[in-house]
Amino acid sequence: MEIGLSTFVETTPDPQTGEVVSHAKRIREVVEEIVLADQVGLDVFGVGEHHREDYAASAPAVILAAAASQTERIRLTSAVTVLSSADPVRVYQDFATLDAVSNGRAEIMAGRGSFIESFPLFGYDLSDYDELFEEKLELLLNIRDNEIVNWRGGHRPSIHNRGVYPRPVQNPLPVWIGSGGNAESVVRAGMLGLPLVLAIIGGRPLQFEPLVRLYKRAATKAGHNPEKLTVASHSHGFIAEDMETAADKFFPSTQQAMNKLGRERGWGPYDRSSFDFARSFEGALYVGDSKYVADKIIHLRKNVGITRFMLHCPVGTMPHGDVMRAIELLGKEVAPMVREEVAKWESQGNS
Repeated sequence: MEIGLSTFVETTPDPQTGEVVSHAKRIREVVEEIVLADQVGLDVFGVGEHHREDYAASAPAVILAAAASQTERIRLTSAVTVLSSADPVRVYQDFATLDAVSNGRAEIMAGRGSFIESFPLFGYDLSDYDELFEEKLELLLNIRDNEIVNWRGGHRPSIHNRGVYPRPVQNPLPVWIGSGGNAESVVRAGMLGLPLVLAIIGGRPLQFEPLVRLYKRAATKAGHNPEKLTVASHSHGFIAEDMETAADKFFPSTQQAMNKLGRERGWGPYDRSSFDFARSFEGALYVGDSKYVADKIIHLRKNVGITRFMLHCPVGTMPHGDVMRAIELLGKEVAPMVREEVAKWESQGNS
């Protein structure tokens, strides 16, 4: 059972002071967070790609490479790479370079992305949303599997007998599919035999169990061994010394961030009652003390089947010291409890 973190490197106004941290400062803080995650024994750290003012990470591979030279063991992934509006050749080259710098710890998490700013920025039409992802994923996997590439597409110029370099340390370079719970994307990941990441950020996490079964059925039908496939979850959360401290520290920035998105997307207001329901044991927020968060992750592993858990922290802008403390608790207290209980459970023949 792998435990890690993800971040979107947000630079929203501080809900208490109104201060907006610079992109440069927040990026440096995230590098410190990755280094600490490695030091406390966490398995993976993901950085999401966005192209708007309130998110500082438009180039996750660069941020991850900055952390790679200061870390030893932790795996480094995008979360996600917006593949639909990216050039798969460049994506592969960036992450193969990261793989070299980190000596074989890079991963690509490919997704459509829930934000659309990158499409007009890079000259793509949103009406081609699905076609772009399918075509570019096909090219990315072709590059991964073949040093000399021959490929013909519709939206991107074809490639004839060209090499793509550098080649990575890992063979093959891991490519994950990120999904918000869309059945089509889950089936695609299964048919391709690719590991799956589910963004479990609302509702009840146990509702995702049928999607995991669908994924494994699709993999089996396509001739892949479902027992060798990895399923991860990405969920918002925060850890502190006690339950109420965790909730009181995490709520203000979460409310601000969710209400900003809500105004853009037509959602209803996000209030404390919504937050408190989500942090209940059956909810999608992993907020509390170490024991409570560990118990929720174990519950998710046993009932949904995930084998990697990524805590997304922070949501919105929180004090860097609070985030660092949450990372320390996740690595030193939560992860050992989860690994011990899951190992015991699996030794009894469960999967």
